[in-house]
Amino acid sequence: MTLRTKSAGISVSATADALMRAAADRFVTAAAAIDLSDRFVVVLAGGSTPKGTYQLLATPAYASRVDWSRVHVFWSDERCLPPTDAASNFQMAHTALLAHVSLPAANIHRIRGEDVPGAAATTYEDEMRSTFATPTGPPRSTPGARFDLVLLGMGDNGHTASLFPGLAAVRESERWAMAEYVAEASMWRVTLTPVILNAAVEVVFLVSGSEKAATLQHVVEGPYRCDVLPAQAISASNGCVTWLVDEAAAANLKRSRTHG
Repeated sequence: MTLRTKSAGISVSATADALMRAAADRFVTAAAAIDLSDRFVVVLAGGSTPKGTYQLLATPAYASRVDWSRVHVFWSDERCLPPTDAASNFQMAHTALLAHVSLPAANIHRIRGEDVPGAAATTYEDEMRSTFATPTGPPRSTPGARFDLVLLGMGDNGHTASLFPGLAAVRESERWAMAEYVAEASMWRVTLTPVILNAAVEVVFLVSGSEKAATLQHVVEGPYRCDVLPAQAISASNGCVTWLVDEAAAANLKRSRTHG
């Protein structure tokens, strides 16, 4: 058996609510670890578990522990829809979190889902490269030149961000963002690629629910098949990967894990 994420940490929470609290705590801890003269650059994910995490971060108990003026927010992916659409990942994060904290508008870097998909992906890569002062070439591992924290979910088909089984983005080796048509969702999406996601300081997967137990076990403990299970393509080669999961999602895991 190949343990693709052998160096990754797996923390199991008793319930989905406890998992969301653990994720909110991880966000606050990561934000506080950045030197006060620097910024904290985070990637937000879509999905119900991330949404619950964002709602917690918006509460005074959590929001008061983050210097939001130093936070820059990006997204792992976006549906090709206007930002006002209820299905927009930007709209979800805005409603759950961003509208409730003092985050400067200039620090919100959304994917322009309303634009032509290919152009939206190119524009987003340009924005990331500008933010990280890396006009060409691969991501750099120097401080301030990569994401400090990436939050990701995982679908029951093993997809993460909009890296879906059988699509090209999971194997991309140069571009930081791509647009692809996702047939099973009948829509275009823009996604960050493993090129930039794997350069992050820390990647945190949030996974809850018994319907994901079999897939989680295959992703974490099974053979490497990223075309079938795209979440396996995320390895944070110059950082670390942490899996925050609840008991239901962890039911099939055989390896050792910590309990939150």
